[in-house]
Amino acid sequence: MVDPIQQERKLRHIRRKHRFRIMMLLGCMVVCLLAPANAHSMSVASQIDTHHESAPARRDRAYYEGRGDIVREVPSAGKRIALTFDDGPDPTRTPVILDLLKQYNAKATFFVVGWRVKSHQEIVKRTVREGHEIANHTYHHKYFRKGVTKAEIEEEIMKAHRVIEEVTGTPPQLFRPPGGYYNERLVEIAREKGYRVILWSWHQDTKDWRSPGVDRIVNKVLGHARNGDIVLMHDLVEGSTQTIQALKKILPELKRRGYSFVTVSELMAYRVKAKTS
Repeated sequence: MVDPIQQERKLRHIRRKHRFRIMMLLGCMVVCLLAPANAHSMSVASQIDTHHESAPARRDRAYYEGRGDIVREVPSAGKRIALTFDDGPDPTRTPVILDLLKQYNAKATFFVVGWRVKSHQEIVKRTVREGHEIANHTYHHKYFRKGVTKAEIEEEIMKAHRVIEEVTGTPPQLFRPPGGYYNERLVEIAREKGYRVILWSWHQDTKDWRSPGVDRIVNKVLGHARNGDIVLMHDLVEGSTQTIQALKKILPELKRRGYSFVTVSELMAYRVKAKTS
């Protein structure tokens, strides 16, 4: 049976390539259309009263991070990094990752898929027992693109919430939307349900789900490591052990550099507030 997560990943990669080509074509068309009118527009603009009401706040990364709704990294005075693993638990790869983390006294956060939790409860219990954090990654690994209703979002989050609490005995408090897709509706629903939305540091997206090669994963993490990073990895990548092989190099090297590995919740507890002048 084709794994729905792997199938969705392939479709997402194809869509991105198509979007890029379309945007390039549209960009060329816009330049051609606007060029003749540019000089006239500038002369007219100088005659227009520029006094107007301020535009509404742009709801981008800075907007949501400023409100505290979304966390991508945590300003930290200490050398602490949060490793995160999405899409598991997986009966083959997750236990090996847990063994490696234990070997280096590292803690991590696992953003789990609800139906997999139900199927692999003992792995989840072991994860908690060894001091790691379990977080919500929806029940079916559903991408919240345009057109997804509030009811669908709530069902995906809360169905996973219930099974995680049932298996671990603790309600999860962190949520990561599959693919990193989010909007105002999702953020509001997450807040209503008592969740903090966790993404990842822009410079620490290993893209290990693409199986880019062990060295590329290692270089991405080690070449950009800094205090307060949230690293994105996956404990479920069908047909690949690249993440595991990369961890065998990443863990000892970051430890040698003096970093400690903490859960996302622990990392947030060490947040350093920005100085105000």
